[in-house]
Amino acid sequence: MENLRKYGKAPFSIAVIHGGPGASGEMAPVARELSPIRGVLEPLQTKATLEGQIRELKAVLKDNADLPVTLIGFSWGAMLSFIFAALHPQFVKKLVLIGSGPYEKKYATNIMSTRISRLGKEDWENFLSLEEALNNSTAKNRDEAFCSLGKLISKADTYYPLSHEDEMLECSYEIFNGVWEKASELRSSGKLLELGTKITCPVVAVHGDYDPHPFEGVKEPLSRVLKDFRFILLDKCGHKPWIEREAREKFYDLLEEEIQK
Repeated sequence: MENLRKYGKAPFSIAVIHGGPGASGEMAPVARELSPIRGVLEPLQTKATLEGQIRELKAVLKDNADLPVTLIGFSWGAMLSFIFAALHPQFVKKLVLIGSGPYEKKYATNIMSTRISRLGKEDWENFLSLEEALNNSTAKNRDEAFCSLGKLISKADTYYPLSHEDEMLECSYEIFNGVWEKASELRSSGKLLELGTKITCPVVAVHGDYDPHPFEGVKEPLSRVLKDFRFILLDKCGHKPWIEREAREKFYDLLEEEIQK
């Protein structure tokens, strides 16, 4: 799989960073929406370690972007962008975090239970069987199970979705497992949040009030460590604002305003 797609015309001053880890392609609708205003890069993370993804993103931006860029990260991509901006501040003009995971471990304890509580009986049974497949190291269909589990989780994460296509290019359990183990360790140790003290650019966090990732886990920790931070909570909005009937228009208005500042 190639690790970059481009939208609009050069110069490319915006990069959208997908989540997962291992869920490439899901930021394509956002890239397309913003491309008439600015040239947009969509890096696709192909490496199965956190360090590898940082190096890959640096190389893609160095070779293709009009630096410094506005990084728009979604879910895991928000956390990856946060880490990248701390390690390479000269590359980042502004950081926009959408539906980010929490930055301290204590806020993460109820995420999965919230999701499970929103699933019906049939979906819950499917969830259990998919988890069993992922936990079986000899299973041959782990990428397929990971993708199916992601669709179930997305269903639980959504408030009132518009009709939309699933634009994910690839689901990779190997990437998820390899990257998230280190990322989780960083969060548990407190080192993830400490990285915020090295971020020099403005940071804006956008979060849905129905997102199972508690907004307090983004707003409260980042308010303590970032020099220039704003938090925006969207009403009637789940994890992906761009597919939400009640929040989509406001979300894109906010993004357009931020990238033109």
